[in-house]
Amino acid sequence: MEKHGAPPDTPLFADNEEAFTKIRSGFVVDITFPCSSMIPRWRDAGILQPIDTTRLSNWPYVFDELKTLEGMQADGHQWFVPIDWGQTSITYRTDLVDLQGEQESWSLLWDERFAGKLSMLGAAEDAWWCAAIYAGIDTANVDAAGMAKVKELLQRQRPLLREHASDTTSLEQSLATGEFVAAKTWNNSALQLQNEGIPVKFANPKESVLTWCCGLVLMKDAPHEAKALDLIDAHLDPRSGSFEIMEFAYGHANRKSCESVSETDLIARGLSKNPLEILARGVFVGPQPPEIEQAINREWEEITAGF
Repeated sequence: MEKHGAPPDTPLFADNEEAFTKIRSGFVVDITFPCSSMIPRWRDAGILQPIDTTRLSNWPYVFDELKTLEGMQADGHQWFVPIDWGQTSITYRTDLVDLQGEQESWSLLWDERFAGKLSMLGAAEDAWWCAAIYAGIDTANVDAAGMAKVKELLQRQRPLLREHASDTTSLEQSLATGEFVAAKTWNNSALQLQNEGIPVKFANPKESVLTWCCGLVLMKDAPHEAKALDLIDAHLDPRSGSFEIMEFAYGHANRKSCESVSETDLIARGLSKNPLEILARGVFVGPQPPEIEQAINREWEEITAGF
């Protein structure tokens, strides 16, 4: 905004698959913000171009561990710029949910006691894999039997849900009012609600949390490449990063951002100065074979439609 006098035009997408489908159908944008597991598929589809990181002033300060996540580099080029990282788990109302002495578990989102008061963020790249963690599936080797097990779990869950939420704002409002007592969220939702004085906790399920890294890619036919690189660099700026950490409780890819935040504030947000320390605490899902990715999205569409 300082350089160009206006904020970027930022159309939103509901999940990675929607963005992929729209772009392949001709929707023109300069950059897109997917998650890391998508990159090989997007690159192979011919919709990306490599990123000249020498034109990014903040690139030298990006954690090396994030630069080299699986699928981020190929043919001697960088295809993905990591921006943020975090966890997906359950945010639940501690005053409305009695765990009855049991450990926190993904089973809470399948608990018939709370039918009609549960929610899942409606994106396959989160929901399907959280169900896979609950089912005990080896996320690095998904096979037909594992697919069937996850599908059965999600079909069984569907009538227990009030809705598959389309955005975090409405989901958080429903948790605040007690309309929902538990929901699958990212780690920022619990922080936002706690700041409002709502008694919630971000669960640490005994089966593990889902961890992720998301960031920016440069589209093959980007009409404003120079501005696109400026925008990528602005996302990497430590000022952007410290704001994201403090306001949204997401980790940031620039190590200077983490260094600018106190250890107390990082711990309060479930973060660390070392991103791999947090990512390794959960299940980090890497790129999947195209046929698995397509099958997951197909089954998710059927489940959310009620089949």
